[in-house]
Amino acid sequence: MDNRSLTHTKWKCQYHIVFIPKYRKKTLYGQVRNDVREIISTLCKYKDVEIIAGAVCIDDVHLSVAIPPKISILSFMGYLKGKSTLMLYDRHPELQSKWNKAFWARGYYVETVGNITDEAVQKYIKEQEEESRKEDIRSTDF
Repeated sequence: MDNRSLTHTKWKCQYHIVFIPKYRKKTLYGQVRNDVREIISTLCKYKDVEIIAGAVCIDDVHLSVAIPPKISILSFMGYLKGKSTLMLYDRHPELQSKWNKAFWARGYYVETVGNITDEAVQKYIKEQEEESRKEDIRSTDF
């Protein structure tokens, strides 16, 4: 990815982000997985965040994203996890607990992409996605 620009700024702020459902529950499969993928894509577009690569696995989400420098990673993740929870509960009310409103766990993992190549991150994400697909198939076979 080449440097992008704002009015007076050239930038390349790329991050690898991993976050999980609360208690690392294995809830991201089937239609929920498709909806999470669509919701994250929509929310990223709203904030002008480019998704380089991504995988919604059965118990975690991996993203490689380019976030404009005017948005902090903290505020972006708060926005992404907060809004996606509300949108997901609108589509799947059965996932919501009356005692606990959170769908995602509180924390997340983030690293800047610079010490490793873009290809290495994308390869890792693809491997995680393939492994999750295999696990998903195994869990649906009776």
